[in-house]
Amino acid sequence: MTLDLQFKLKENIHYLKYLRQNSFWYKYLNREPANFKYFADEVKKTYKLTKADKIMRTLETIEMMEKVMSTLR
Repeated sequence: MTLDLQFKLKENIHYLKYLRQNSFWYKYLNREPANFKYFADEVKKTYKLTKADKIMRTLETIEMMEKVMSTLR
């Protein structure tokens, strides 16, 4: 595994956690470091870190606040 790739993995706690839970990725990343893009995409999908997920969480928070405000009236 390249040194650059090791730094990327250690900088992000989600990457390390996912890598420890799915150790088969060690093999893929060792053999072909270009697979990091696919690895990162899978981590984002698993931990719901995509832009769409963030927007949905924001909308859910806004809806919850609206409900709280309406009950306080």
